[in-house]
Amino acid sequence: MKGSSGAHRAVVTKQSSSRFRFIGETIAELKKVVWLKRPDIIRLTGIVLAVAITAGILLGAFDFGFAQLVNKLLLGG
Repeated sequence: MKGSSGAHRAVVTKQSSSRFRFIGETIAELKKVVWLKRPDIIRLTGIVLAVAITAGILLGAFDFGFAQLVNKLLLGG
């Protein structure tokens, strides 16, 4: 590279090697993970969806109720 210093090249090389080392270490760690079986994933996903939907319905109901209360008390509606 014309006009670039050796120090600049050393920094770029060190950054590149640290990125590749990070990727390699990440892959090695992912191989150690004990992944859930498909039935467990499906069951737990169903539980998460049920809780999220229930929470959404409850929060929506509270919001609607408080909106009606504010409307009646403050706005005279």
